[in-house]
Amino acid sequence: MVVSYKTQEVRDIEVFYREAGSKEAPVLLLLHGFPSSSHMFRDLIPLLADRYRVIAPDLPGFGRTISPPRGEFDYTFDNLAAVMTGFTEALGLSRYALYVFDYGAPVGFRMATANPERITAIISQNGNAYTEGFSDEWTAWEAYWRDPSAEKREACRASLSPDVIEHWQYRTGTSRERLSPDGYQLDIAFMSRPGAEDIQLDLILDYGTNIDRYEEFQAYFRDHQPPFLAVWGRHDPAFVPAGAEAYKRDLPTAEVHLLGTGHFALETHADEIAQFIRSFLIRHV
Repeated sequence: MVVSYKTQEVRDIEVFYREAGSKEAPVLLLLHGFPSSSHMFRDLIPLLADRYRVIAPDLPGFGRTISPPRGEFDYTFDNLAAVMTGFTEALGLSRYALYVFDYGAPVGFRMATANPERITAIISQNGNAYTEGFSDEWTAWEAYWRDPSAEKREACRASLSPDVIEHWQYRTGTSRERLSPDGYQLDIAFMSRPGAEDIQLDLILDYGTNIDRYEEFQAYFRDHQPPFLAVWGRHDPAFVPAGAEAYKRDLPTAEVHLLGTGHFALETHADEIAQFIRSFLIRHV
């Protein structure tokens, strides 16, 4: 299956994206998380593109998307969602299923609540929408949300270090033999670019607004009942399995599968996740 690498202008942002599959096929939009990019879907895309038009953009501030510096663009989750909505409209995507991961969840759920008629189904891979999903590892971030001082901001910078990216985010709960170094090494390289850390610190501060929106997201689930699949690394140090199970409260028919891996589940379990997705989408899309 041929994967194409393209860009699309949205406002003054050049969105980089990966695409594969027939333009006549049902669309699956893949939204990555922190601190990654569409590169995290490199193994998944070929496994689904025979049946679906699979599109994976890099969010502003991540990967190869070219966006304005801080001061010219506010790096907030509202703005990330607005750019991604503009991206789908520029590509003429009137209906699509969403795959959301980590930061991609609050971005995608904003898109869904604003335009519920566009969403055919949702797949959440370690993408949270319930307070039950938080582990006890959020202390520094929570302190920053309560007190956005320079001191609290600096305390969050450790979250962006190469050691945390590799060992906490990627390796926690994951088989060393199955984990390729490609993902975390690329994320570390992107994070080392000038200005990248301050963009991420802006988003860390704004992350608290996502929790404020959880009731809205949950109301969307209850009111619209989108077909829903959770495929979750059960050893995720940030988003625990209770966050996956919580979706059943508002989506009684939600399917939940817990995998024996960590936060970046696709790094080790792309084949298994693709099988769950194919079975799910065949029945619902």
